[in-house]
Amino acid sequence: MPVETVFLGTMRAMANRSCSLHIPILTAFLILLSTGNGFAQNDYKLDDADNWQLVNQPDPSSPAGALARARELLAQGQADRAYNMVNRWLERNPDSSLAADAYLLRGDALVAMADYYESLYDYEYVIRRYPASPTFTLALARELEVASLFAHGTLRKVFGLRIGDGTEEAEEIFIRIQERAPGSQLAEQAGIELADMYFRQRRMELAADMYAIFLEKYPKSPFIDKARRRLIYANIATFKGPQFDIVGLREAKRELQELIITRPAEAERIGAQALINRITESEATKMLTTAEWYNRVGDPIAAEFLIRNLVRQFPQSAATIRALEQIPGILDQLPPVILATAPNYEVLRQAILNRDRAALIEPVEPMPEEEPFDPAAALPPVSSSDSPAPPDQTSAEDLRRAMERAESPIALPPGNDPVPLPEENP
Repeated sequence: MPVETVFLGTMRAMANRSCSLHIPILTAFLILLSTGNGFAQNDYKLDDADNWQLVNQPDPSSPAGALARARELLAQGQADRAYNMVNRWLERNPDSSLAADAYLLRGDALVAMADYYESLYDYEYVIRRYPASPTFTLALARELEVASLFAHGTLRKVFGLRIGDGTEEAEEIFIRIQERAPGSQLAEQAGIELADMYFRQRRMELAADMYAIFLEKYPKSPFIDKARRRLIYANIATFKGPQFDIVGLREAKRELQELIITRPAEAERIGAQALINRITESEATKMLTTAEWYNRVGDPIAAEFLIRNLVRQFPQSAATIRALEQIPGILDQLPPVILATAPNYEVLRQAILNRDRAALIEPVEPMPEEEPFDPAAALPPVSSSDSPAPPDQTSAEDLRRAMERAESPIALPPGNDPVPLPEENP
């Protein structure tokens, strides 16, 4: 396992437990960290008996030997001594080629002492001052882990007390890592961490945007399934009620339909079809709420238009039933020219209620899939003359064309009593 991976895993464990108990565990790995240039560290190799043998040791009196000794102290759990030793080293060797390693080591010592926020100063100095150094990537990885600790609730010290919130610093670091190392595994990890932090904080608009960006930039990421699921959940969570915007629900519905086609097993696992049904009902409720608002502000024409579209688009929703119960009061306010183009809502209501009642009485005989129920077919035919239209003209297509012709009156089929229209007020 790479040494850097061990370091990252150790820091994550420290976020959930007492830091003082894990300092020896953390520092035991810091001595093994590689900087890529081969200086300031002991070199080992396996012998024929699979034992580690020291093959290269820097001179203890040299700058490289002093840094190696500081690493040993850090690995032994003496983070404070290692920190002081690196401080003195930097005072004596400010322009050394090992300065980047020294700053990185001092930041590691601060992390071992649980001074996470202070360690960011050294890591940031390495990143800005030595962008071509092998320590650049290591410093980014250290910042990523510190930001992850802050994002998961670790507080930073303020006046010696761990009372400061570090989520703003974590957010900034996650964004900077993606800018400084685009397309890398560090950037990928920072992207999913940032999206997850938004999701935990219930900042669903930002979470949805971040998950969408992540799916676009990292289509082969191991976190792709998680990002896809949470994008759907975040979009659904952005819907605050039928009085507010519904764009998030429509995005979630589109993503669920795509998931059913591309990954049916995953869609079945998360209950995609049930979510689509709930979203569809919410869309219908949103349309009914808008129609009610138009009716309250004195625009019955717009209210009737929305209810007409509601019946067409969502005939099997509960919102449609409620709309058909409210439509008589709206029809009473319509002018005759608009009322003449309105469908027979009473016929529609009876057709929907009768169908629901039949489904409850005879559940063993569902309607054929090739012939879904269309309430529009229950509307009376449209005649171009004053005489009633023949029964063979009551198809749904004739109804749709009839509803688009404002000049055509609505007539009931033979044998039915026509619904009287309200008289026009002089």
